[in-house]
Amino acid sequence: MSHQPETGSTMAENLDPHPSVAADAARADGTPTSTRPRRELVAWRNAIFAIFFLSGLSLASWVARLPAVRDQVELSTQGVGLIILAGSIGSIVGLIAAPAIMARFGARLGMSAMLVTVAIGLVLVGIGGSIAPSVPLVAVGLVLFGFGNGSVDVMMNVEGAEAERELGKTVMPLMHAFFSFGTVAGAGLAAAASALGLIVAVHLGVIAAVIAVAVVVAVRFVPLRAELGDDTHADTPRDPWTVRLKRSLSVWTDVRLLLIGVVMLGMSFAEGSANDWLALAVVDGHGFDETTAAAMFTVFTIAITAARVLGGPFIDRFGRVAMLQSMAAIGVVGLALFIFGSEPWVLIVGTLLWGIGCSLAFPVGMSAAADVPDRADAAARVSAVAMIGYCAFLVGPPLIGFLGEQFGILNGLLLLLGLMVVAGLAAPAARERSRQRRAG
Repeated sequence: MSHQPETGSTMAENLDPHPSVAADAARADGTPTSTRPRRELVAWRNAIFAIFFLSGLSLASWVARLPAVRDQVELSTQGVGLIILAGSIGSIVGLIAAPAIMARFGARLGMSAMLVTVAIGLVLVGIGGSIAPSVPLVAVGLVLFGFGNGSVDVMMNVEGAEAERELGKTVMPLMHAFFSFGTVAGAGLAAAASALGLIVAVHLGVIAAVIAVAVVVAVRFVPLRAELGDDTHADTPRDPWTVRLKRSLSVWTDVRLLLIGVVMLGMSFAEGSANDWLALAVVDGHGFDETTAAAMFTVFTIAITAARVLGGPFIDRFGRVAMLQSMAAIGVVGLALFIFGSEPWVLIVGTLLWGIGCSLAFPVGMSAAADVPDRADAAARVSAVAMIGYCAFLVGPPLIGFLGEQFGILNGLLLLLGLMVVAGLAAPAARERSRQRRAG
């Protein structure tokens, strides 16, 4: 039995707590969706929506105030690059540390602690970037900020995959859309703070307080799950955390999981590179002005967010593999139009298709990684592919910069074309378990 569409499913339906998620409903593989009450499931899902939103809010809040921080501490362009590097190093360490943190403290406590760490980092950046100008203080703040966000990125995707599984319908793309909503809110609030003349310390301090309070409230609606490392206070003792960590690392030997990682690597590379290089490619590669470049980037962000909001029902209708292959094809066409086109309308269409093409692979990859019977293994698998995907976000843009320096920015983007093709070829690894059994 294959995934069936939810008639008339829309974003409003995804957010509405009234659609039935009854405990006796069945997923495509014939197993029950959940034994939890509908209200508990909806509260859990909404809590993960909130955590994705808070992560996006934190990122945009810092990035939008970067020019003000640069001016206050009198950084050169190279200096800005170095403090950004400090944040990136923190993020990579956070990604690597996430499985150990989750094994030791559990996903619920881990998410709360890591977003509080993000809040502390924002406070330090605000102080070092305005009240007491200090490059080392800003750098330390960004390390904490990056570490917290890197770790929570893994954990919130693990929890999101679990909530999606028990809900019995695809909601991971919508969860990732909430990250985008958070970035929009963060950018808008930063613009307002700047217009009102608020110093960076006050602005980031307020955002930090909101994040710290909101995450503590949100995680109260996330159920404790022993398989995710949480202490459920059950009579049955948990395995030592070192044993749980060893088990979580063992999934890296799974070839199918690594192929899912390849899908996410290619598409995350394309998305992350667009965030950093699309606007510059419009100016330096195609010779348009900065206003046009900003408009093109806006088209990209709208495309990727809209596709994530609307994508869930299509995945349920057509399956993961067909959607991933279609998205890869759309992305390849879009990138080709963007790289080789010259007319503005061609670039707009190319940018739109580029955004749509790389929109669903990351959340779909999370769902595919979690699609195993053992929930402890599912958590470890989601953690592994999340690390692959987020590392691509971090490593991709600098590599495109190196290629752009050597061969020109548009030629550098040709690498993304190749990676999207590879991602499409690896897409069958994401096939639903029920479809695998039926095909066999």
